[in-house]
Amino acid sequence: MKINHLFFASLLVLVSCTTPQERAAEQPIQPQQSEEVSQTTEYKPLAHPLTKDKFIQINIVVGDIYKAAKAWAALLDIPVPEVRTNHLEYKPEFPYTYRGKPSTCDLLVCDIDMGSWVLELHQADEKASSFREFYDKHGNGVHHLGFEVGDLRDEVIQELQGLGFNTDRTFGAYTGSSWTIVDSEDVLGVNLNIKPVK
Repeated sequence: MKINHLFFASLLVLVSCTTPQERAAEQPIQPQQSEEVSQTTEYKPLAHPLTKDKFIQINIVVGDIYKAAKAWAALLDIPVPEVRTNHLEYKPEFPYTYRGKPSTCDLLVCDIDMGSWVLELHQADEKASSFREFYDKHGNGVHHLGFEVGDLRDEVIQELQGLGFNTDRTFGAYTGSSWTIVDSEDVLGVNLNIKPVK
């Protein structure tokens, strides 16, 4: 899969939540660990790696999805994508949990077909959710990268747990599939979404 560097440079500009003046006034970010500790940290290769052919999704959380949708449409020279409401609620047959507990929330959602993957915009309501947590912490930004792993979902989740990642950030089930948000942003710089099928 070829990477369009101009596209991703534009993405970073669009999702930035601070002005240049605000960034200039910020204190330099201090590393959480010393360079020596970071260099000695080892991560063993996964038995079931998240190879690039499994990549299906970039999810961006925004504060104004209608504004973001119009901006992306102009950038990509496409019609403004439809915004819809996605209601998430725990049900015995289709559980939805946040931080391991049954939960409910509403999301404004917008999907942009990028060919072999989807650019997904989310605007969270005020209820507790992974997307609300992310927005309160970071503002606009990339919430997760999505991977489709087929029947290996459980094995992949177990391996990610073995690497120390919290896999209880969010779990949701729906007809024919599920999605699991893995809390990996402190290490990878972004969370992961593991799905059996799209």
